[in-house]
Amino acid sequence: MTQTNDLYSLYEVDNEKWLAQTLKLLKEKKLENLDLDHLIEELEAVIRRDKLTVESFLEQIIRHLLLIQYWTEEYDYNANHWQAEIMSFRTQINEYLTQNLRNHLQENQAKVYQKALRYVRKKTGMMVDFPEDCPYTLEQLLAQDWLP
Repeated sequence: MTQTNDLYSLYEVDNEKWLAQTLKLLKEKKLENLDLDHLIEELEAVIRRDKLTVESFLEQIIRHLLLIQYWTEEYDYNANHWQAEIMSFRTQINEYLTQNLRNHLQENQAKVYQKALRYVRKKTGMMVDFPEDCPYTLEQLLAQDWLP
């Protein structure tokens, strides 16, 4: 059995060992011994996970900005909490962001906004008139100190 077959079998049994072996082979530039099928699968999963993570943080930022700006009946009671949440989500999203992920958010901002909008409509009992399209630029959403 070749080293590639061993590595392929290891993936099914012990993912951590598979990953350690794969990294070792990459560092040693022994590319012919790689389990390429599983390596591609893992890299695609990382990309998918990172995109979903930054989308989730962006959705949380949008939700809280909408609540601050438009749910005036609750502003006095909740503003500090909402602002703290925005600050936390911005810190987290900025730890993840690369140029590619920023581009992804730019391309998917409308979709993320619609998810946030559904949430805040439900939370407020649809008693607030929120804008149909995102009123914020990506730069505003990501800026640590920006509030509407």
